[in-house]
Amino acid sequence: MKNNKTRLITILITSLSAITFFNCSSDDDTERGNWQERSVFDGIPRSNSVGFTIGDFGYMGTGYDGDDYLNDFWQYNIEGNYWVQKADFPGVARSSASGFAVDGKGYVGIGYDGDDELSDFWQYDPSSNAWTQKANFGGGVRRAAVEFGINGMGYIGTGNDGDNDKKDFWKYNPLTDTWSELLGFGGEKRIDATSFIIDNEVYIGTGVSNGLYKVDFWKFNPETEIWTRLEDLDEDDDYSIVRSNAVGLEMGGLGYIATGYYGGAIGSIWEYNPTTDLWEEITDLEATVRQDAVAFSNGTRGFVLMGRTGSLYLDDIYELYPQDDYDDED
Repeated sequence: MKNNKTRLITILITSLSAITFFNCSSDDDTERGNWQERSVFDGIPRSNSVGFTIGDFGYMGTGYDGDDYLNDFWQYNIEGNYWVQKADFPGVARSSASGFAVDGKGYVGIGYDGDDELSDFWQYDPSSNAWTQKANFGGGVRRAAVEFGINGMGYIGTGNDGDNDKKDFWKYNPLTDTWSELLGFGGEKRIDATSFIIDNEVYIGTGVSNGLYKVDFWKFNPETEIWTRLEDLDEDDDYSIVRSNAVGLEMGGLGYIATGYYGGAIGSIWEYNPTTDLWEEITDLEATVRQDAVAFSNGTRGFVLMGRTGSLYLDDIYELYPQDDYDDED
């Protein structure tokens, strides 16, 4: 009887400790930053999709659903909050591709089809809902690269070619359909990094290589093609920005790195101020933690969607209001 009573007390203490831990975790939500759920994706839940934004439309396609590699392609109407299926991506179904927008057109290429890394590259024209194959990526086969479009040019760099993690960057000129290698990046090799653009400059960071998360953070000026190293992502002891498989977005002149993987899927989001080169954590994604998500941003509105946590593949989409107060009831 005494042993049973002791056991009961132990169970109660353990339960109370767990409740206390849960409540402390919930109270850690920062006071700034709020999320609202938007229209769930009409298609198959997935991760490792490619996405880009043109005007008030987000475009998303390809990816992996846990069983199959995908090539369907979709448009999200930011103002109307609904999805429309578009012409399928004509290349082989894939995940971990790269996509960016330049001058009103989208570009999708490279990636992994389950057997091989890929090098093909395609242009999407929203006005005709049609795809055109373009010159293969100049850096050869590649997956899990970082990419961006700016000043009429597209860029793809880092990633993995099937044998080795990479640190090279390549510039694509849509007018001539040609690639040229971009020199001067002093950062480390990596896969699954992310980027965002603020005031005509590109910010690149995060990622992983050989099991080591990368802490270096860089700014790229497309006018001068000069890379500048900024403060590392672990420079402040209070920072916990370091991760891989995250998404980057920009709103109101500030940059954001959200979700990702660091020993497991995570839901935290950090806000970057380019004027001070400082980061501030705001409210975590108010949804399932995830890695390999997609982000849409038109400069004033930003969204995080899809991805996975473990073997659970997601089809939800959430809009971020970074300057609003946190509200746990919406």
